[in-house]
Amino acid sequence: MSVNYDVIIVGCGAAGLYAAINLPSELNILLLCKRELPLCNSSLAQGGIAGVYNSPTDNIQYHQNDTLIAGSFKNNVDAVHTLVSEAAQDLERIIELGVEFDKNPDGTYHRTLEGGHSHHRIFHHADATGKEITSTLLENVQKLPNVTIMENTIVCATKQTSTGYSAFLKTTDDEYITANCHFLIFATGGIGRVYKFTTNSAIATGDGITFAYEMGAKIKNLSYVQFHPTAFNNRATRECFLISEAVRGEGAYLLNCHKERFMHNYDERLELAPRDVVSHAIILESRKQGSDDFYLDISYKDSEFLKKRFPMIYKNLLEQGYDLTKEPVPIFPCQHYLMGGIDVDKNSETTLPNLFACGECSHTGVHGSNRLASNSLLEALVFSRHAAGCIASRMNDVPADFEEAQFDAHIGAERIPKGVRTETRSILQNSYFVIPDKKAAAEGFKRITEIREQLLSGGYLVDADFVLAKSIVTVAYIILSEVMQ
Repeated sequence: MSVNYDVIIVGCGAAGLYAAINLPSELNILLLCKRELPLCNSSLAQGGIAGVYNSPTDNIQYHQNDTLIAGSFKNNVDAVHTLVSEAAQDLERIIELGVEFDKNPDGTYHRTLEGGHSHHRIFHHADATGKEITSTLLENVQKLPNVTIMENTIVCATKQTSTGYSAFLKTTDDEYITANCHFLIFATGGIGRVYKFTTNSAIATGDGITFAYEMGAKIKNLSYVQFHPTAFNNRATRECFLISEAVRGEGAYLLNCHKERFMHNYDERLELAPRDVVSHAIILESRKQGSDDFYLDISYKDSEFLKKRFPMIYKNLLEQGYDLTKEPVPIFPCQHYLMGGIDVDKNSETTLPNLFACGECSHTGVHGSNRLASNSLLEALVFSRHAAGCIASRMNDVPADFEEAQFDAHIGAERIPKGVRTETRSILQNSYFVIPDKKAAAEGFKRITEIREQLLSGGYLVDADFVLAKSIVTVAYIILSEVMQ
């Protein structure tokens, strides 16, 4: 079975949804969701969305400088300027679409502070900003008659054709479908499931990056992986509950195993240093103290304020047996965000014509080597809008027909061996976590290369297990190959 669309968007997070909203209404769009609709990294974003918007004290130059400093000046300055200068129009647009941000008693928007920011510029919806934005965008997309949404649909492979692209899909009914398009947008999120411990959702396996890599698109700086310093440390769950940067923004202290503050020994910005600095400090302090026990403490603040400001964090921690308002909470760094990805230009177009990438799977260059807190949702909005605008400018220049690529699901073939993903996660966790281990990375790269060659040449059944394992292994292969250079 095959179907044709003008545009196929892979991913239903903030970037994918906002692209659909900004595309011309006369285009026929297919929006693919890997699992159920609410499940995406965007919806997990707690802290907020950064932007200079109707502020009497802040300006875009301050925001740009903070972004460059956090990224160790490895950012694409033009992309950063686009991000900060266009923040206001996208903040205004999503407010018009129905997104609600917290306000002060006088009716002005409440802006909070997070690590690396010199001004209060973080718009938020309590501590569930990502969920507020994605749910509102989804409500708007579901009203669009030109958008078809397919949930629980795995993209198994993609190929470039003479008229655009073809995607090989597997539905929950075990039906394989070939979907053809003139324009393809990857908005597939991050790579968290390449690690043992991550704040990412279950869908973050780097699929879009893998598909783009296999088609020959340029991948850049995939080794720029961000580790969040304050994930809840229960030492048991692969998906670690994030304790937002905003908690430190409101005054939380970081404590070592002796329940003593230690950041003054590593950076003058203390707990409000950028994420990479804080994560490095925690690892160095753990080596110094011989312990992985670390805590985040904001219990000295008013309890009612904390419950109102961080209702989701408060509730989730209570379920784990900790009261944020009364005691320190155990934390430790874990994988959180990807700054590299599918290399794109200002219009989010990859090195392949009419193939676009938006959100965390893309490399716009705005983040440099370390993302400034709350710039991710903003990047997803600004550059997915650019992608939509670029497609709109070309919609009259595409052919009327659709070429269909050929795919093989290897029906009846063996499934992949068990343990591929588990072994890959262990390799990345041991070799490339906060402070890389070069020797372990070299050994890991050799083993990952063997696993990848086995998957690519084994003729295995193309099902969800195969697709996710191949994506995880390919991402690990690219990361470690960069480390080896």
